[in-house]
Amino acid sequence: MKKSSLASLIGAIVVVGGGIWYMTHGAPAHDAGAGKALNGNGPQGPTTVSIVAPVRQDVAVVLQANGTVTPISTVDLHPQTTSTISRVHIKEGQFVKAGEVMFTLDDRSERANMDKAQAQVARDQAALADYERQYKRSMELLDKKFIAQGAVDTLKSQVDSARALLNADMAAARSAGVDASYTVIRAPMNGRVGAITVYPGSLVSGTTLLASVTQLDPINVAFTLPESALGGLMQAQRDGTVPVKVIATGSEQAVDGKLSFIDNTVDPVAGVIRVKAQFDNKNTKLWPGQYVNTQLTSHVIKNATVIPQNAIISNTRGTFVYAIDKDQSARVVSIQRLHSFGDRAAVMGLNGDERVIVDGKQNLRPGGKVRVAGADKAGETKQKG
Repeated sequence: MKKSSLASLIGAIVVVGGGIWYMTHGAPAHDAGAGKALNGNGPQGPTTVSIVAPVRQDVAVVLQANGTVTPISTVDLHPQTTSTISRVHIKEGQFVKAGEVMFTLDDRSERANMDKAQAQVARDQAALADYERQYKRSMELLDKKFIAQGAVDTLKSQVDSARALLNADMAAARSAGVDASYTVIRAPMNGRVGAITVYPGSLVSGTTLLASVTQLDPINVAFTLPESALGGLMQAQRDGTVPVKVIATGSEQAVDGKLSFIDNTVDPVAGVIRVKAQFDNKNTKLWPGQYVNTQLTSHVIKNATVIPQNAIISNTRGTFVYAIDKDQSARVVSIQRLHSFGDRAAVMGLNGDERVIVDGKQNLRPGGKVRVAGADKAGETKQKG
């Protein structure tokens, strides 16, 4: 009995061991193949993509930026002498013309000094005339040998001295006239008057701000552009006038002007360059300090190659697109983006006859096979001009 039990146990062990070996090593070949397919390691079919043909067209390089309206000039009016305000001739917010009287100061002292200087000039003129008559008579007497040469020379020096004194007093009279002119303060230019800080009777000096005048027509708009636009701007300015349009915040009507200034340095921190545009502002649509949206056309790229922006890929390897080769495989073409406008971009690096992949490129690798969606029906997608 013991021997038969032992034999039965050994037989059971052999059966179990054979089953385990079969499960681990004896699976059919088609089952292993199915496992590979489920793991995704099997061969894949071509990637379905949509394509576009590049187009050739002239592309205007339009630059946009936020700007600030700035006056061409703003002048703060200060008196050049210490006095009291005699009269204020203008009102706050008034538009004035160049030369228009704005303030008059008490000028009694200046007028007295000017009268004194003019009287001194008259006295010097009379003295000079007397010396000149004496010198003329001395010359006649010298011809007749009635006086010595030394007496004539003395009279000549007296004439010269009197003439020099007259010139000095005439200069003093002009200086007094200049001092008197400081009592009348006129508008230095056409513009709008700001707040007035003095009234008749106010004591003023050189540090007193009377008012300010701001030129509103024409007027400037200052803004910045990327330094990459500098070359095109300089060339466009050499070729002629560069038009600029601005739209004020809250307005839909554009105001036309022209580029008037390009700064002589580039900001090395921000990588931008400051520019200004000048605008006619007779209807005062633009106001100093106002924020506006600016738009200008720096230049035109002739016969540029244009493709959709969503066809362009940028990563650590650079900027490129996928194009379809003759063998229906994806090929990498390196490009350079020249200008973007809307959903399209002008690029450099394409011949223009490529079939550029737009949709489906996220699943591609260089050399991967592709199939054009709808190629059997409509061919490749065309861009809208």
